[in-house]
Amino acid sequence: MTLTANWSYPTAIKFGAGRIAELPAACAQAGITKPLLVTDRGLAALPITAQTLEILRAAGLDAAIFADVDPNPNEHNLAAGVAAYTAGGHDGVVAFGGGSGLDLGKCVAFMAGQTRPIWDFEDIGDWWTRADASAIAPVVAVPTTAGTGSEVGRAGVLTNSVTHEKKIIFHPKMLPAVVICDPELTVGMPKAITAGTGLDAFAHCVEAFSSPFYHPMSQGIALEGMRLVIDYLPRAYDDGTDLEARAQMMSAAAMGATAFQKGLGAIHAMSHPIGAHFGTHHGTTNAVCMPAVLKFNAEAIRARFDRAAPYLGIDGGFDGFCAFVDAFNARLGVPQGLSALGVTEAAIPALVEGAIKDPSCGGNPVALTEANLAELFRAAL
Repeated sequence: MTLTANWSYPTAIKFGAGRIAELPAACAQAGITKPLLVTDRGLAALPITAQTLEILRAAGLDAAIFADVDPNPNEHNLAAGVAAYTAGGHDGVVAFGGGSGLDLGKCVAFMAGQTRPIWDFEDIGDWWTRADASAIAPVVAVPTTAGTGSEVGRAGVLTNSVTHEKKIIFHPKMLPAVVICDPELTVGMPKAITAGTGLDAFAHCVEAFSSPFYHPMSQGIALEGMRLVIDYLPRAYDDGTDLEARAQMMSAAAMGATAFQKGLGAIHAMSHPIGAHFGTHHGTTNAVCMPAVLKFNAEAIRARFDRAAPYLGIDGGFDGFCAFVDAFNARLGVPQGLSALGVTEAAIPALVEGAIKDPSCGGNPVALTEANLAELFRAAL
């Protein structure tokens, strides 16, 4: 099978090795003539970023780069990005990187023409209607990891540096106009990042599959996304040059983010405040939280995982799936317990306060309260 294709769902996606060469055409398709490439500091220094800028400039596009992006981007990164966008006279964004670069790039394009503060557009009710939709700049998204799936999402996650809360900023027009998924860009990812980002995609699929809401399309995408991660993440982890594994993981990442339109749950409700307070890697934190959440949700999700397990190549139904998750984490070098990430018992009240406000709470198959969230955090320590 040739892993090259053009897809139109959930947006225009150019998928396949070497397709970064089509970035100028993607910019033209999005109506961008002077792009600001937004990425994180670490990626800015790597050859793939220099090569991408050269592709843009060789095509006559007056591209600049902004890389003042933290691993958990915040409103200060956003303000600096909007200032760079405005000062450079840009007319669109190339969001380049993992979740931090993609999320901040989308937020820069969103906020460049707004007059209200960013927190006025949190994903609450119809707050997105407060935005001037005509002032939202176009985005071309280029993922360089295989995990968050932010390239196919209509939101960006920002950390409020004052309250230490992760906030989801949403607007339908934040969905990138064009996405280039080139698995060659992920070949250089270190093992720890390969594992952490891949397990983020896995968590998206597991939680979407567990969500009680009705969305059969997302349910099917989540199931196949889990299978791809199970089959291909170990291969990508063992051999970063395995291009088939890298491509399948890039697909799984986009599938996870598409599937979680159905909802997320306690894994993400816990992971977001942990990341905001302790600066942990999001996907790795999800993986550490998953065993405790699966056990907590057991009776509500047992039947669906009993049916799914054989398709996933797992014996023993739901209990076999839980045992698999423990072994999968160990296989991929994931720490055992939140304490290994620096989380302390003393921090639990603040983490519960953040988790109970997180929109992901609403998608958990078992209702979440402050009391049972505290129990979950302790169980995951």
